[in-house]
Amino acid sequence: MAGTQERTYDVVVVGGGAVGENAADRAARTGLSVAIVEGALVGGECSYWACMPSKVLLRAGAARDAARRTPGVADPGAPDVAAVLARRDEITHHWDDSGQEEWVRGAGIALVRGQARFLGPRELAVRSDAGTVLVHARHAVILATGSGATIPPVDGLRDASPWTSRGATSAQHVPGRLVILGGGVVGVEMACAYADLGAHVTLLVRGPRLLADAEPFAGEAVADALVARGVDLRFGTEATAVTRDDDGVHLRVTQGPDVHADEVLVATGRHPRTTDLGLETIGLEPGRPVEVDDAMQVRGVAGGWLFAAGDVTGRTGTTHQGKYDARVVGDVVAARFGGDEAARTAEAAAGPWSRYRATADHAAVPQVVFTQPEVAWVGLTERAARDAGLDVRVVSYDLADLAGASVVSPEYAGRAALVLDAGRDGRVVGATFVGPDAAEMLHAATIAVVGEVPLSRLWHAVPSYPTVSEVWLRFGEAAGL
Repeated sequence: MAGTQERTYDVVVVGGGAVGENAADRAARTGLSVAIVEGALVGGECSYWACMPSKVLLRAGAARDAARRTPGVADPGAPDVAAVLARRDEITHHWDDSGQEEWVRGAGIALVRGQARFLGPRELAVRSDAGTVLVHARHAVILATGSGATIPPVDGLRDASPWTSRGATSAQHVPGRLVILGGGVVGVEMACAYADLGAHVTLLVRGPRLLADAEPFAGEAVADALVARGVDLRFGTEATAVTRDDDGVHLRVTQGPDVHADEVLVATGRHPRTTDLGLETIGLEPGRPVEVDDAMQVRGVAGGWLFAAGDVTGRTGTTHQGKYDARVVGDVVAARFGGDEAARTAEAAAGPWSRYRATADHAAVPQVVFTQPEVAWVGLTERAARDAGLDVRVVSYDLADLAGASVVSPEYAGRAALVLDAGRDGRVVGATFVGPDAAEMLHAATIAVVGEVPLSRLWHAVPSYPTVSEVWLRFGEAAGL
């Protein structure tokens, strides 16, 4: 390729988000030279358009609700929108990735700016305004390109310049009227955030409930809370046509009156970023998830050189689980191709639940929804456990009945449930928590699921009093212990 630069590294990581950064860091630990290729901001979706800015937008409303529930604390009133947006800008570093770039270089990892496309096995062309760099990987390529928002084929929707999650988390103003398509995590979080910030929100949900992957009681609690916030929540409703004019966005819908808003947010799902990677040159199908085994090696590619982690695999859809996959793949690559013979031997003999296999992707994925109330779950729901053929027993508890909850607030409301495998000594295989600060209650359940711990053993893990974590004692009592 005439007129191009050429660079060679032991390992090339395509994608410089949180997943790519973690994979690169781990892969470099046995002396391999590693490069990250990134065409946008180093730090990726989570840092600039997802996890971090969205939680800042939600935080003010959560703090206000906590104050309102606490006797003796003055009602702080409506959030200061300008201050919330300013804090959001601060936590995203005003969409400047120089600090992240400094971390990459400080970790001894090379950074190649531009859009990568495979030319063949272990060979990529990286194109940018500065020109083209031909990048070779001696040993391995790790794909960590993440996912992008899917725009459904609704007449006129794409032409109406809709927000996706990026637009919602980076907006410089709060629209007076916002319509959201989709009742998943992004849809309900942004409905909560923008309602708290003063927008009139309409949420259109195709199905019969919110958070379809969670326990039904979780979606019901969020629905009730959104309606109490003034959200116009419509189930069984889809947009069939969208237009934009000087008066905003107009949506024709399948149920109820048409919707008029200043902005429309599409939160109907995401797809792996594999369309423009040149996957066809290495025998893979563009536009589809990259299938991997538990060592995160890509299936269907000969030679054992291609790996992937995060959303691009279709296995995981959260930053924390993607970073877990990244730690696994980085360790696998470092062991297989680095100079540490002990690591190479250990990886070759590795099985489930070792540091070299992403076993938790199948059984212990945690998910948190930062609405009010918060929703947090891990492992299998009751329905998923039954579909898997387990001998299911469910124990649940009203969190408001706990002494610790009454200390937090006389208005405390929440619920928790454990899914047990009765056929295996009552081992915990799933858990769901709904209520204030539910996210902080989840990790104990995650440990129980990963450890395959029976509830009878957890009976001996004595919770402190008075805390909301005393629910673990109540779970045991509800199960007859």
